[in-house]
Formats: sequence, C-alpha cells, structure tokens
Amino acid sequence: MSEPAVMIKNVPVQDRPRERLLQLGPKHLSNQELVAILLGTGTRNESVVTLAQRILMHFEGLKLLRDSTIEELTAIKGIGTAKGVLILAAIELGSRMHQFRPLEKYVIRSPEDGADYVMEEMRNLNQEHFVCLFLNTKNQIIHRQTIFIGSLNASIVHPREVVRP
Repeated sequence: MSEPAVMIKNVPVQDRPRERLLQLGPKHLSNQELVAILLGTGTRNESVVTLAQRILMHFEGLKLLRDSTIEELTAIKGIGTAKGVLILAAIELGSRMHQFRPLEKYVIRSPEDGADYVMEEMRNLNQEHFVCLFLNTKNQIIHRQTIFIGSLNASIVHPREVVRP
C-alpha cells in the first residue's frame, strides 16, 4: 500500500512555496516550488508540490516543458485544461518578457551584438534560419527579417535574396 500524500495544509507554514516566495523572494525557490505556485492546488490524493514534481519529471525539466502542448499537459493525471492553459500562458509570458526590447533603437557595434539581439528568439529553433538585421547609418536596427528557413543544419541563400529587401 502506498503512503498517504502529504497535503500542503500539513506542511509547516514557513516551508510552503507561497510563503517561502513572500519571505525569501522568487529567486530562492526551486523550479518545483514555482510550478506549484502556478498550479495553486493539487489533487485529492496528491499535494500541489508533488504534482509539480511529476510535471517536471514528465518533461525532464524546464527545457521540454517550455515546448509542451496543451494535449501533453492535460495527459498528465491532475492537469486539466485550466491548469494546462495557465502553464502555457506563464511560459509564453516569460518568453515575451525575455525578448522584450526597450523602445530605443538597438545599436550593433559587433557581431556579438547582432547575435545577442536574435539569440533568445532563435536558440530553440529546429531549423536553420537566415535572418537579416537592417541598420541605419548610426548602426541602429530599423528592421529584422527572416530571409530563408533552411534544413536542420544548413541554410543556402543567394545574395540577391539579401539585397532585395
């Protein structure tokens, strides 16, 4: 027979994820605790912390969770549509916040600056993308355009495709 689940109400107040966040700040919480806070509640037989742990184990951590679909999430026992949508919304919000750029124009002074500008958006792509950054005379980005999407590891582009835009 399995052990009874440790419900969050039976956990000392100072050890509960929400209270730890309020006391220590979000940077001091584990991924499991952050997911537990998002979920809010567990199931009848499982605490929210245990459910969060199962989700992270199912996706082998945050990397695969980031690319999850609503179908994959709701296939996990204890995750319905509402909790699945909440997780997807949190992932998308985090992605948008990370990609946010201030209104001032981004200046390119080196190849590294160009890479930094597109890296977060491109780091998880499954195919090669040929992206052009168009600059004004002050080296500020005025336009970004994907010129070509190639194969898994190659992107062959003719110079006229770059010059045309």
